[in-house]
Amino acid sequence: MGIASFNNGKYQEKSCLIGPLLLYWRRYFGSLWLKVCETVKVILSSEQIEQILDDLASRIVSAVPPPLDIAVIGIRSRGEVLAQRLSGRLSSRLGKSVACGTLDITLYRDDLNSPRTTAGPQVRTTEIGFDIDDKIIILVDDVLYTGRSARAAMDALIDLGRPKAIRLAVLVDRAGREFPIQADYAGFKTDVAPDRLVQVFLAESDGKDEVVIE
Repeated sequence: MGIASFNNGKYQEKSCLIGPLLLYWRRYFGSLWLKVCETVKVILSSEQIEQILDDLASRIVSAVPPPLDIAVIGIRSRGEVLAQRLSGRLSSRLGKSVACGTLDITLYRDDLNSPRTTAGPQVRTTEIGFDIDDKIIILVDDVLYTGRSARAAMDALIDLGRPKAIRLAVLVDRAGREFPIQADYAGFKTDVAPDRLVQVFLAESDGKDEVVIE
């Protein structure tokens, strides 16, 4: 009888502890989860990204006269993926193959020799297997923000040839320009606080299509 009472007492004691622990867990981890949800905001879904690319392709075809030769070049790394998708859409609409290439701008960045930059540059290959002379080049990037990457990309292209024109197409146009550069074709425009990050995820490199603000 004494043992039974003792066991019941232990059980009751543990029961009294479980309640506060569960309450603490809910309050702490619940608020933490809410903070994470508030920090990360999805602004573009997979379906919206596909719709934007369709719209960009239509606008480019409407703006470029048929006799002119166009080619698409993406800025590494996610601009490269978007350029490939856009090239396929343009080829379908124009009824002919639209050349696509990849541009690495590492050596053209204006912060390359900055004293604040401690890590060495990771230079990757530029893969443009066609002559860019006299072509309308659709330069593609995922996010246009300060304009510095676009400026570096144009410098890199000019070193490769003399295109008839360069047009900038971006998935997301974010406010905060530091250079006088604007997108000719912008999919989604957003005004994000300087301390936030616009992160683009694409299935080919990240396993999913999504754009978030972090």
